[in-house]
Amino acid sequence: MDWLTSAEALTLLGTQPQTLYANVSRGRIKARPDPDDSRRSLYRGDDVRRLAQRAAGRRKQEVVATEAMHWGEPVLRTSISTVASGRLLYRGQDACALADTATLEEIAALLWQAPVNLPALEPAEGRGVSAAFVALAGAAARPAVFARHPAMLAQEAGRVLGTLAQPLAGVERQDEPLHMRLARSWNRPGAADAIRRALVLLADHELNASTFAARVTVSTGASLWAGTLAGLAALSGPRHGQASRGIGALVEDIRYAAAAEEGLRDWLGEGREVPGMGHPLYPYGDPRCAALLDSFEPPPAFLIYREAAESITGDLPNIDFALAALAARFELPDDAGFTLFALARAVGWLAHMMEQIGSGEAIRPRARYVGVGG
Repeated sequence: MDWLTSAEALTLLGTQPQTLYANVSRGRIKARPDPDDSRRSLYRGDDVRRLAQRAAGRRKQEVVATEAMHWGEPVLRTSISTVASGRLLYRGQDACALADTATLEEIAALLWQAPVNLPALEPAEGRGVSAAFVALAGAAARPAVFARHPAMLAQEAGRVLGTLAQPLAGVERQDEPLHMRLARSWNRPGAADAIRRALVLLADHELNASTFAARVTVSTGASLWAGTLAGLAALSGPRHGQASRGIGALVEDIRYAAAAEEGLRDWLGEGREVPGMGHPLYPYGDPRCAALLDSFEPPPAFLIYREAAESITGDLPNIDFALAALAARFELPDDAGFTLFALARAVGWLAHMMEQIGSGEAIRPRARYVGVGG
């Protein structure tokens, strides 16, 4: 274990002395007296480098996001959503402000720039996430036959969203907004407003992994059904749409205040990140998390977890933390977080796919070869 002087630590961190001292007082950096000069302190190198790497990752975010995405273009252009100055914007409108009153259907109309009509459908064969994959796959296997006119694409998008909603939100009262259908399906009418907010806040998030997968798929000429299936597959990973489920399990493990920080330090000691905390696009906190938590009181165990995680990592909670807290607060099914994510983000996937189809471009990134002979 190496120890750094104040000057060495500040050089690595690129911060002012008061920030270094604050990190020490919060337990993020371990300090000890300098054996050669008791008036000075030394700082544990591993702790300093960990915080410096996190800060560097935030500073480089814009550079990373502008690497080549397809032939001849350094970035993938979109007019659908962006993150700017710590705010998520849907076609220029603040997503958190929209979440105060809007429904997912209204957000779909905004992002699609077209009326949204979800057709009345017969019950799906089965319920839940697995049935949603099956429902999409059946249509995705057929050759793509759709017009490129925006109005026709929007009609097709409504059919895709409606088909996805059947196994996820049920068929009772198909005339109701999707958040009401979900609340009814889970027998949690008191959760309806929080569910509505979550759906709005999750509808789109720039060029995330699942959205990119959906855009790549339709850029080959595949259908909106195939693109939505690709997005759903990408979303199913534990580092994307399933993240909230892991948070709930960890919160349960360290729910007792006396052991919370110790439990998280053990977790970090195993080479893992603390889930539900921080987001590269929001160095000052994920506004979606705050907007969702405003609609309900998280269970005490989540407040304990949050305090311990903030103290150790210096990060603020993200939308995955808020989703996990929502599921716990209202005792929703185990797959509720993923269900909310999938149904909401499908709106964004469809908007991006329609935009991609309209561009007429095939997305084909280049690889930088680093193998033998490179």
